[in-house]
Amino acid sequence: MTLHDLPTEILYQIFLSVPPASIPTLQQVCRKFNDLSQPLLWRHHCQSNYHHWRPEHEIHTKYAQSAAQVNWKQLFRTRHLGDRAVSQELESILASQTGRIEKAERILAYGYDAKDTLLRHLDVSDDAEDVLARRYYSDAVLGAVHRTRAIEEWIKLREGQPVSLEQALAAFDQFVLHDRDGDLEETCASLDYVAESIRLQNPEISKASPQKKAQLIAGYLLNKKLTGVEADSQYHNLQNSFIGLALRSSERAALPLISVAIFCAVSKRLGLVAEPCGFPFHIYAIVIAPEGHDVDGRPLQDGSETQRIYMDPFRSDTVISKSDLEAQLKAMGIASIDHEEYLSIASTADMVRRTAMNIIKAIQSTGQIHDINVSAETAYPESHGALYSALWVLLLLPEENPARPASARYLRYMLDHVEQQFLMDISMIEKFAIPLFEGSQNQEQLRETIRVIRAGDLMPKTVKPRDRETLRSVHFKVGQVFQHRRYDYQGVITGWDVECAAAESWMSQMGVDRLSRGRHQSFYHVLVEDKSVRYVAEENIDNSPLEVSTSLMSLAGRHFKRWDNTSKMFISNIRDEYPDD
Repeated sequence: MTLHDLPTEILYQIFLSVPPASIPTLQQVCRKFNDLSQPLLWRHHCQSNYHHWRPEHEIHTKYAQSAAQVNWKQLFRTRHLGDRAVSQELESILASQTGRIEKAERILAYGYDAKDTLLRHLDVSDDAEDVLARRYYSDAVLGAVHRTRAIEEWIKLREGQPVSLEQALAAFDQFVLHDRDGDLEETCASLDYVAESIRLQNPEISKASPQKKAQLIAGYLLNKKLTGVEADSQYHNLQNSFIGLALRSSERAALPLISVAIFCAVSKRLGLVAEPCGFPFHIYAIVIAPEGHDVDGRPLQDGSETQRIYMDPFRSDTVISKSDLEAQLKAMGIASIDHEEYLSIASTADMVRRTAMNIIKAIQSTGQIHDINVSAETAYPESHGALYSALWVLLLLPEENPARPASARYLRYMLDHVEQQFLMDISMIEKFAIPLFEGSQNQEQLRETIRVIRAGDLMPKTVKPRDRETLRSVHFKVGQVFQHRRYDYQGVITGWDVECAAAESWMSQMGVDRLSRGRHQSFYHVLVEDKSVRYVAEENIDNSPLEVSTSLMSLAGRHFKRWDNTSKMFISNIRDEYPDD
């Protein structure tokens, strides 16, 4: 028996194991090979090779259709060519220190189609020669892909387009995601899974009354630790403001707003109408009975209003009476005439704004903006990405009239973040931020700032050679772990300067000249356990033996090659990528 004699079904299974690039050549061997069910074959390769797709592909709709209705071969070819182009641009970023912003923008043009390729480069082996640079720039561009997707959701909100509450809130996760699970599609899939689990556990839930259904859902979420926070002491943890993290956490990690959003999203999937209520200082859920029925499922009398009840899925599965909420509002000094406003359905934009403010409060309360100790529990999500997401929301979704030019109050902080942490976001500033300042002086200032950043990216970087005499004054090495003498946080050294090389304004602000050795001492670039990057004077470095925190070990392990326990240092193949160090 020859290969040609095998049944078509077995040949199809064999073809599934053939590399996609070889299939067109193999199909030219004979007519039987060419007549295999190509749509099914190419759909399989689309599913198995690519997991992330641009929304424009409507890939889930295509998967639900008959295989013959979609040109799967052409779709695979499009993704394959895009994969190759993204890899080429990334290789160019690694090969030259100039023009990296423009190259990143060409990758961003592929949108979410670039994510699979970037994840593959981010997962490069530790033995790769350029492992650090490849991981760093793959992560930097992937972060820009994530953030673009998030901002596009908020732009829709700004323009009055419909955006689900869970997607609008999941956009915050996009700013701290990196290579972890939990993007917009994955968050929605998690909510689908929760809803299906409730349906399987309660087969008769579709027949239950709205009130009974709401109590079943709230009870399940509390029992599975999907709502609420673990302890009062953890209430202000930064992670509690991210819906994606709350759905994946093994502990309770959802503020009232996030808890209500999860409850409303799951309720919608189970046929129950539930919306957030804009109550001050605490978010409740409003459960609305179907038209013509009350919350117990009984028909209403003619002319009766549709009934609604209030729930607090953050705390319990019991119904809260409207009179109790009105009493709370009265105790706050809010006039009765304004009660209905606070007891009505809140807009998605308002929930996004309140989440942004919760993030800012969490960062301020834990001190992650300043140089103070940050525990391992608050190291993820990192504060810089979280604060950056909040700044975008305050810029895109101001409480004032959205039609008016945007306020420049947060612009300076945003530009600082872009220059220091998110250089690949320049195109986003041009596309989404500049139009908000139409007709104002800030628009020209913004354009000039971007022009300077782009010009700097195109300038060749100068390598500064260091002689042996210079090295004698530098007492600590790259990879060395230490504890800050004043603020007690742990950090790992990633670079150094013989003397303070920061701008005069920064040295004045940080009081560098008030240090005992002033500016004429070595200064070190440091990666801290809260994922921030800091600049530390040598006299503030305590090199005494210490137990390295889990958060720093995990973080530094992604940037360095291995941990040398004998010398208590992180060892890396930092060479050409860091010529100054």
